[in-house]
Amino acid sequence: MWKAALVLYHLLALGQLLLAQDDVTAAAITPHDCSLDCIRQGGPGCEYCRITRADVKRALGFKSMNAFGSCIPWPCFELLGEEDPQICQHYVQAPNDVKVEFVHEQNPKSDTVVVSWKPSYYGIAFLRGFQVSLQALGGSSVACQLFLFHRNLSLPASHAQRVYKSDPFPGLSLGSQYAVTVMALPVPEEWERFYHSKIFSTRSCAQKNGLEQCKRDWYPKHIQVEQEGSAITVTFNLAPPNLGIRSYFSLCYANGKKKYTDITPNSFKNKTHHSFQLTDLQEGTNYTCEIAANEVDAVRRTFNIQVLRIRKGGTLPLSVSPSLALMLPLCLAVAAILVVFLAALTRRRPQLHMKRLNIKPDLIMQDQESGTPEEMVALPKSRQTPPRLLICYSSNDGPALIKAVMQLGSFIQQHMATQVCLDLWDSLSVAGEGSMAWYCRQIQESDFIMVICSPGLNIKPKPPEPDNNEDEEEDGELCHFESNTFSSDTAVQLVGEEVGRAKARGGDLSKYMSVIFEYSEETDVPTELRLVSHYTLTKDLPLLFSHLHKVALHRPGGYLKINNISEEGFTKLPAGAALQKAILEVGMEMRAKRCR
Repeated sequence: MWKAALVLYHLLALGQLLLAQDDVTAAAITPHDCSLDCIRQGGPGCEYCRITRADVKRALGFKSMNAFGSCIPWPCFELLGEEDPQICQHYVQAPNDVKVEFVHEQNPKSDTVVVSWKPSYYGIAFLRGFQVSLQALGGSSVACQLFLFHRNLSLPASHAQRVYKSDPFPGLSLGSQYAVTVMALPVPEEWERFYHSKIFSTRSCAQKNGLEQCKRDWYPKHIQVEQEGSAITVTFNLAPPNLGIRSYFSLCYANGKKKYTDITPNSFKNKTHHSFQLTDLQEGTNYTCEIAANEVDAVRRTFNIQVLRIRKGGTLPLSVSPSLALMLPLCLAVAAILVVFLAALTRRRPQLHMKRLNIKPDLIMQDQESGTPEEMVALPKSRQTPPRLLICYSSNDGPALIKAVMQLGSFIQQHMATQVCLDLWDSLSVAGEGSMAWYCRQIQESDFIMVICSPGLNIKPKPPEPDNNEDEEEDGELCHFESNTFSSDTAVQLVGEEVGRAKARGGDLSKYMSVIFEYSEETDVPTELRLVSHYTLTKDLPLLFSHLHKVALHRPGGYLKINNISEEGFTKLPAGAALQKAILEVGMEMRAKRCR
């Protein structure tokens, strides 16, 4: 009996120990404020600390750029490795289980997220901290946070189950895509598996605030259709007064005809519902109708209307009399005989006419049947990964061109099955490697290189002027920006040199291509780039797709059909409409410059 009691006692003790361990594992570790001196000396209370821009300035003598927050290249070496560089030479594996959690945000027009993760088992004893960066896909906005452990801390393997959290990332646009990257520190050279990236989307306005609080997402939920005589009455619910929607519209279409109706309710009569009439609709026809608020990009609600046939007096058709029921089959039989006779006569006359002209109709039918049918050309499935495209451009033409370049890269990556490399999207790598080293590596690793030709390519870049030993932050940031500009324009010259060497060796030039937008002129293309394939966007989007995926647009009996990439169809996509708008804006700016 006492043995059973002893076993039960041990089981209870083990269960309490496991519960306590689960509580420790479940508790997330959040960062707190502490000084760099405390981190370097290994004092108590400095286990997991956030690093601010003020800490970076005190340690290095300058502030990091606003876009990068407190993040700097090689943070372990710069902030912890002065006394003992060996602590920053160990290899640490990338974090695991990266998650994004939405937190409460008072601003209804933006979202706030907190990133969580678990450290890897591999190299956890040498872990010195984490760096978390957040970047908008298709944009240039970047946010970055840096967290460090104190120098004497060495985590055991059991801490790989602990969850670490970042500080909140506020002000994220609703309905947008972001990429979050969690990097384990230290990061020795030639070590690639030190970060974990995750792409997520922020909530839409309707998901966060509810449909009744979002002007662009609102649409009528309740629609009722009634027919009285020849008039169709439609009743729908109105938008809440706080949205400020004053007018609506309805669009009905059938048999290739459309009927548009403006709707302006009287809010003094009824603030919740409104009824309007649709007239001049064909009897016995099924209509597909849409109703929406009269706002830009409003969500449309679709409903169907079946217009019943009515008698002129306004009632339904009378029932068929017995005499009419007897006469109806006879009339139908006579009509069928007349139709057969007319068809035979009509078919006989062309045959007689062809015999007079000595033409054989059998040969005509055989020729028509032998016409080449349309075929669909499928993309080759031998390639395991999408082609990698590096986009180079000149930054001398202002922010309008840079916006158009980013919109083009976003469209190609989303709808042309291509991985796009753009310096504006990889700011952390550019800052870590240096812009020139980054461009050289991308030129070697990319499958294709596209140069956006603009008048700014004819402006020779000037090297940055020497520093005047001024300590003002604005001057330092300006010099840094000029060095990046110098490198982006010099990358185009590097591509021109690569093209010249490939041409001299008799190599393949299909890796390189030059592109101009429709507002540009042929003189914008540099001489060294006139040896490569040239495209004018957006009319040559199918040709560009054919080049990137090495498929022919036409072959005997077939053609390449690409949905939403044609010159007329690409604007139906949000990314295509944004690209067209950006090209129009930069075109207007370029024409204004030429007229000056």
